[in-house]
Amino acid sequence: MLAYLAAITAFGSYLGRKRKSLDDYFLAERSVPWWAIAACVVATETSVLTFTSVPGFAYNGDWSFLQLAIGYILGRIVIALVLIPAYFRGKVFTSYELLRQRFGPTVRGVAAAVFLVYRTLADGVRLHAAALVVSIGVGVPEVYCILVLATAMIIYTEEGGVKATIWTDVIQMFVYVAGAVIVLITVIQLLPDDSVSQALAAASESGKLRVFVFSLDPSVTYTLAAGVIGGMFLTLATHGTDHYLVQRLLVARSAREASIGLVLSGFLVLMQFVLFLFIGTLLWRYYDGAPFARGDDILPTFVSGQLPGALLGFILAGVIAAALSPSLNSMASTSLKDFYVPYVQPSLSEAGQIRVGRMFTVFWGLAQTGVAILAQGATSALEAGLAALSFASGPTVGAFLLAVSNRHATSMGALVGMVAGLIAPFAADAALPAPMSFLWTVTLGTLVTYAVGSGVSRWTPERDPSPNH
Repeated sequence: MLAYLAAITAFGSYLGRKRKSLDDYFLAERSVPWWAIAACVVATETSVLTFTSVPGFAYNGDWSFLQLAIGYILGRIVIALVLIPAYFRGKVFTSYELLRQRFGPTVRGVAAAVFLVYRTLADGVRLHAAALVVSIGVGVPEVYCILVLATAMIIYTEEGGVKATIWTDVIQMFVYVAGAVIVLITVIQLLPDDSVSQALAAASESGKLRVFVFSLDPSVTYTLAAGVIGGMFLTLATHGTDHYLVQRLLVARSAREASIGLVLSGFLVLMQFVLFLFIGTLLWRYYDGAPFARGDDILPTFVSGQLPGALLGFILAGVIAAALSPSLNSMASTSLKDFYVPYVQPSLSEAGQIRVGRMFTVFWGLAQTGVAILAQGATSALEAGLAALSFASGPTVGAFLLAVSNRHATSMGALVGMVAGLIAPFAADAALPAPMSFLWTVTLGTLVTYAVGSGVSRWTPERDPSPNH
């Protein structure tokens, strides 16, 4: 495990040894092929939360989580058709520069600030989840695991830039999938006097293989309607507007290759969900449904208790691989291009921008480390991570849709729409007998932002923001 951690840190740092320009540090000189885009996107979104929480979901429930994958694929198709062409036309460094080109600096600043806040929270939770698995596996206090993982993440991102992030992600996808396959083979071998078919038959009789839930209750997260509609809008947020994943698309050789890689990643994620849900169902049979304090603890408990040392180390390396897909370079890019250069030093040289970008990388790494330490009491890392994303995502998606699909939209309309889109889910939660699922939160925030933004734009003058903003 330690050897892998050291190797991936050294490799990421090595990739940045010949850093030539700002475009190289933040966009890898737009040189990444479509297949690497697909692998990188999968590794970026999968994270350790999928590695631990999805098997726990199948163990305690069923396969209804799979409904999300339908919406994920549909959302990717929309992004490929609508947003990716707009990004490549504008030749932007960050996704929020598209909002600046369309609405001016204020809307851009609001969206970028929201991204920095919720990404710090969500990825701090993600770091905590990885440290939790390592802590259970090796018997070391979680806080030390957080500090070790965070140090490695900060070093190779700060040294290697986005090129390190992209190519280490490609490697890490194969490492953690191999780790999951090892877990699958091991649990199959340890099933007590049982075959896989018998285990699945028992799970089916207990209703644990159910995929589709036909309910329109907005408080129920995993339904067909929420998965298809909410999953699509959530993907528009995470993959279409959030610079964390948009940066992975901007490094592609062309808009076409970015689109191919993105859509392909949706089908790869679907296959991954099936793999991890299958593991969770077999673990349910292995443990005979015994209760665990948290669903996130089930897979780490099995790994630490049943695998020999060498395989345990490889699985923990896989967990680290799932964890070390950092957002630090994208956050540094946003901090630099959307705030520091426009408002602090507009004439900063390219070398100076690289230096400041590296400083922002370290700053946001320390911020995420602090969140990870505070998040140690979270009951479900997956739910906490998604909840941190949901309220902020809707208004941002709505603003981007106004920018690319409504030529009459104005800056004032977008701002008022974003405020309305942020308030709407809270108002709905207050009016409903139970809080809405995070999937409907994103959907409602997006639709309200777009509707209110379009309406207000009819009553405000057209603006043509200066490109020098």
